[in-house]
Parts: sequence; C-alpha cells; structure tokens
Amino acid sequence: MQVLSVASEVYPLIKTGGLADVAGALPAALAKQGVTMRTLMPGYPAVMAALEKPASFHSFAKLMGGTATLLVGKAKGLDVFVLDAPHLFDRKGNPYLGPDGKDWPDNAQRFAALSQVAAQLARGELGNYKADVLHLHDWQSALAAVYIKYNSGPKSVMTVHNIAFKGEFPAAYFNILDLPPQAFAIDGVEFYGNLSFLKGGLACANAITTVSPTYASEICTADYGMGLEGLLQSRRASLSGIVNGIDIDVWNPATDKALAANYSAADISNRASNKRAIEKRFNLEPGDGIIHGVVSRLTWQKGLDIFASLLDWLVGTGARLALIGTGEAAIEAAVMAAAAKHPGRIGVVTAYDEALSHLVQGGCDTMLVPSRFEPCGLTQLYGLRYGCVPVVARTGGLADTIIDANDAALGAGVATGVQFSPVDRFSLQNALTRAATLYNNETAWKNMQLRGMNADVSWDHSAAAYSALYKGLV
Repeated sequence: MQVLSVASEVYPLIKTGGLADVAGALPAALAKQGVTMRTLMPGYPAVMAALEKPASFHSFAKLMGGTATLLVGKAKGLDVFVLDAPHLFDRKGNPYLGPDGKDWPDNAQRFAALSQVAAQLARGELGNYKADVLHLHDWQSALAAVYIKYNSGPKSVMTVHNIAFKGEFPAAYFNILDLPPQAFAIDGVEFYGNLSFLKGGLACANAITTVSPTYASEICTADYGMGLEGLLQSRRASLSGIVNGIDIDVWNPATDKALAANYSAADISNRASNKRAIEKRFNLEPGDGIIHGVVSRLTWQKGLDIFASLLDWLVGTGARLALIGTGEAAIEAAVMAAAAKHPGRIGVVTAYDEALSHLVQGGCDTMLVPSRFEPCGLTQLYGLRYGCVPVVARTGGLADTIIDANDAALGAGVATGVQFSPVDRFSLQNALTRAATLYNNETAWKNMQLRGMNADVSWDHSAAAYSALYKGLV
C-alpha cells in the first residue's frame, strides 16, 4: 500500500512541535505493517540542505506567483517529495512566522500550494507515482482533501494534532485557491464568513483522526472544539483517536548520547549522574531534593501562566526547577523574574535545544505538563521512557497515557505518574505536593519510574491502528 503523507514539518529535518515527531516517525513504524509511506513537505532551507542527490520529479511554470520544482529523494533516512518553491519557502527560521514573530502574510498561498501539489501528486498527475491513501496533517495540508473532493483522487485521512490552529484567512483569499464556487460553503472551506483550511479538511476527508481517544471526544464539545464541534459531531462516525507513539531508538536512555550517563530499567543508578549534569547546566544548587523539569512552549494552552504564578511557593517547598521554553511574553517575563529572584533554585533556558531536552528527561525527577488542553502530548511519553515521572493535567492524551498515583493505583502497582484536574492553582499545587511526597518514599518512587520505563510507548500499536484504517478505506 502506498500512502502519501503531507506535513509542514518533519523531524529530524525541521521541527517546532509534536507534529514533526509524528510525521517523522510514522514511515518507519508503518513499514513494519507493510505500508510504504512517502512524505511531501515544503522546501525550507534546512530541508533543501538535507536532501541527498535529489531528482526533479515535476516542474511548475506557475505556482502561487512563482516557478517551482517538485523534487524526490532521501533526507536523513526519509523518502521525501520536497516542494522547492523559493518564493514561498526559502526563508530561514520558524516555518510559519517571520522575524517579527507574526505569521508570514502569505501563509495562505504557501500552504494552499503545498495542498494543491499534494492532491495532484496523489492522483498520479505529476509523474510515475500514485497514492492509495493521502494522509494529511493539520491545517497546512488540509486543503488537499478539498481539492480531492472537488476533482478526484484517493481516499484521504485528516489528522488533527491541535484543533486550536485552524488556518483561518479572510474570505477574499478564496479567489486564489482555484476551487469551484460551491467549495465556499458550510460543507467546504467557509467558516463563519471566512476561510478555514482545517475546516475544509475536516468536512471533506474520508476519515478524521486525532492523536488520542480522549481528545477525539473532547473536540466534539464546545469547551474544546474551537467552533468546529458541530461539524465534528456530525462526522463522529468517521472520527477516531489514535494515541501517538515515540521513536524508542531516538529516545532511549541506554544509548542516548545527549545524556551524561546512560542507564536502563535494569539499573537506573546512573540517573544520578544526569541529575548532577542538570544542576551544572542550569546553575542549580547541588542536592538530593526533587528537581522538576519543564520542556514546553510558555503559553496559556500549556498552563504555564498558572505554573509561573506558583514559582515562589515551589521554591519555598525546597524544590528546584529546570525549564526550557519560549512563548508568550508575559509568561516568559514571569519565569525569568522568578529565576533572577531565586538563583540556584530555578534555572531557565529560553532557546529550544533538542539535546538539552533529552538531558532534562534523563536527569530531572518529574516532567510537568499542566496543559489546559493537550491533544496527545509527547513530553510525558519521553518522561515515561526516561524514568522522569510525569505530573500532568487530566486532559486529552495526558489522561490516556498516564495512570494517576492514587491509593488504588499505588496499591495495585500500576501508577506511572500524577494527574490533576481542574487546571487551576490549587489543583496544581496539590499535584506538586503529592509528587514531592511520593518522591520522599524511595521505594514507591522507584517503582513508578520502572513501570514507566517498561511501558510500551513505541509506535507499534498506533501504526497497526493507522494501517487498519488505511486498509478499511481502500
């Protein structure tokens, strides 16, 4: 079976979040299921630099205001099609934002072009390739399902990684999309008088998936659906939740070169060396007390505003904090002010560092994920794999992947972390207090670490579910 995956970011070529990890890991996981997946992505500078001996697959004399070439080749082990359109994608830095931190003003053209090419490629129009299934990720590729519906092509799967990002643009942009007039309607791309690329994909795809069963239910409600809940309710029979996995070769504490010392579930004593490395890297006072870890965008969605308001209290409990993150200016300022106020107790790195994020998982005692909503979350899965006990909000994929250390779970020997709800100051304080109490019980804590490390967080189960979905469509 030939599946064309279309994504705006793919690890290890370019990454801003979990979408890239999923798009990068799925091809290898699906190969074990007898599915051949190739990935279409934009030709950002980092992607172009990674391409190995690319060949021209198709040339476009005019594509959203410029010439373009569809390239085919390999890049860091992935089989890729790359849309080399310099007028759209030859821009360094964040793939979606300009140097001013705002969306590129031509994002509608950029990702409409990606979607148009995806539909043509999947249909077999551009050369000797044709897909059995078209798998689209988030709003940046969602229009491909609309192009398929109003022309022709294979069955399509639309995966929602975060429904908060809907790809919304003024209605006037419809004129550049080369779609028939009837596509600007309630069963097409129209969304409250404007356009939504994601809404079009959700309306037109043959199947809709999201990245956890709980999130699949949540987005059908007004609290989480971001205005799309009515559409999703009407398509509930086509909607399913498949929990993400992680690449257990990339994320393996026994072989991870980013760690100061390697370890495994058979012997976790070397975690102490990584804790010492965390203290040094984040300028924390040495000691045996608990170190909380945060690797996150500093945003309202992630609940980091609430956590930032608790930092004085947290330091007062004797805890320390190692945080990697950037985001909303007010939250960044609050975190930096707390770090300046509590030197040696709070360490902050405000530039994303992939290797350092591995060390945080390998050396911190907890991984905090206090999100108000979280489609799946990968950080907590990395935490399980590394014996870094997750402390998470009870929402979306966090609820599906972490077993709360309540009395029943502790008694049954199945707890893997700490959950809390609702996402407010009191509940988060209580969760952190519970985590500290558990940490001081050496046996209970180690048992939780080992259960997490022995949990199956690979892509095997999820890949089998995607394979079954593809085969059911075909």
